[in-house]
Amino acid sequence: MNKLLLYIRENKILNVIPLIFVLLWSSAFITSKIIVDNATPFISLSLRFGIVAFFFFLFFIFFSTNKKISLKAFKDASISGLLFHGFYLGGVFYALSKGISVSLIALLVSLQPILTSILARIYLNETLSKFQWLGIFFGFSGAFIIILPDIINGLTAIAFFAGLIGLTASSLGIIWQKKIGSDLSLSGNNFLQALSASIFHFFLALCFENYFINFSNDFILAMSWQVFAVSLGAFLILMWLLEHNKANQTSTLFFLVNPVSALMAFIILNEQFTHLDLFGLSLSCVGVFIVTRFETKIS
Repeated sequence: MNKLLLYIRENKILNVIPLIFVLLWSSAFITSKIIVDNATPFISLSLRFGIVAFFFFLFFIFFSTNKKISLKAFKDASISGLLFHGFYLGGVFYALSKGISVSLIALLVSLQPILTSILARIYLNETLSKFQWLGIFFGFSGAFIIILPDIINGLTAIAFFAGLIGLTASSLGIIWQKKIGSDLSLSGNNFLQALSASIFHFFLALCFENYFINFSNDFILAMSWQVFAVSLGAFLILMWLLEHNKANQTSTLFFLVNPVSALMAFIILNEQFTHLDLFGLSLSCVGVFIVTRFETKIS
């Protein structure tokens, strides 16, 4: 046991955590498509985060040493929940429900490190190197190459705009999460985030959806994966990485989200790709890698 603990402390196991995160994060796009084929987007997200909030509440009650929640911690965690789980996933799910492909929405939101760098320059006075500007050019050029044929072939403006909302929200969420200080445990923080997201999506469903859920086997399996593997797994890893100042490791691997998601979509959902798509995908991935490779730390 002591040898195992020593092995973990030497970060030999922790080094693979960002890679596990990327694999889980990529799989979420596939299961999201399955879910919106069987339910309206906002009611399904409300259900998902209601379940997630329940589990994190149990973790918070039984395992957290600090059970006090200050007004500031409540506000900060709720805002994070609205950005990450509300607007980000709401945008992704809504775009999928309006016909955007899994590979395209994955491409859009995987540009998050690039947009985060731009927003950090605006709001945090960070500087961008020449290499980062080159990466930004590559990233958005690759995205444009893939998006333009989809727009010509009938991609709706509302689906594209919903994807942009998701991209912007995830970037703002990263900056917000790193800027705030919280004395809450991970379980307490994630409980409040999931709770705020569940309530948010419930009201969206009431106001804007003729909501329904088809509890098919595909829906149950996809929802279970999103609850346990993604929300309780990948997102917990993301929060842990941010809390331990290892966000750069995750951001550097974000360039893998796009191709991994595209490969999963090809295998599981039978989505097809042209040579132009593959070129744009590769160019975008190179751009994300350059930006994150030369990024400066958000203070």
